[in-house]
Amino acid sequence: MATRRYKPTSAGRRNMSIADFSDLTKDKRPEKQLLRIKKRSGGRNNKGRLTSINTGGGHKRKIRIIDFKRDKDNITAKVIAIEYDPNRSARLALLSYMDGEKRYILCPESVKVGSILVSGPKSDILPGNALPIANIPLGTIIHSVELRPGAGAKMVRSAGSFAQLMAKDGQMAQIKLPSGEVRIVREDCKATIGQVGNMEANQIRIGKAGKSRWLGIRPHVRGVAKNPVDHPHGGGEGRTSGGRHPCTPKGIPTKGWKTRGNKRTDRFIIKRRGKK
Repeated sequence: MATRRYKPTSAGRRNMSIADFSDLTKDKRPEKQLLRIKKRSGGRNNKGRLTSINTGGGHKRKIRIIDFKRDKDNITAKVIAIEYDPNRSARLALLSYMDGEKRYILCPESVKVGSILVSGPKSDILPGNALPIANIPLGTIIHSVELRPGAGAKMVRSAGSFAQLMAKDGQMAQIKLPSGEVRIVREDCKATIGQVGNMEANQIRIGKAGKSRWLGIRPHVRGVAKNPVDHPHGGGEGRTSGGRHPCTPKGIPTKGWKTRGNKRTDRFIIKRRGKK
């Protein structure tokens, strides 16, 4: 994929860039049987109260059902289309299995229309093939990694991301994640070979406020620009910098404040993210 920049015909166009979508299959509509309606909450909970600020609107879209489990072992599949997914940064590859079933997967880098993919313990170490970590050589680039066997991929799913298999010890394996964190997972968890495609997705610049509204992102107002009744940073005679550590409108610390509280899985983290 490559990005396309606009001529600066207006203030919004000056810094806008979009994907040229040259990697997508031409004139291919989404597989109808793999679509589901996506309900939007507008930031409200089940009682109608606003719980997620700066959320609402956005273009209507549908959910694509993606096969994160890759549980059709030893059945070859052919890539028949590369498609766009409005719900994620990665592209989707539509697989047609030998038994006639069709499924979506995250499209890895270098996988094209006509590629033959397969999952299972005896699969080759080729981009797009899924197999247990126990059968993957050390140092291999992987993505779509499971945390629990059979639960489906939970880690390393965004465009351009990849993890690396570092070591194996008994029934456990060490994986270095894109954030720099080194984590332990079971060897019978599945992972997909290769790097997630659409690596230039992070180079796209929104360019104007209206495009954020298409994505369902409403305007964000700084806390120091509000009144004291609306935000802890608000008020003051003249302009102020807040007068306290950064926090949310409800007073919860933010910007670097540690929010992880799952001590049960701390033992699976060998090295924390961000620490060199």
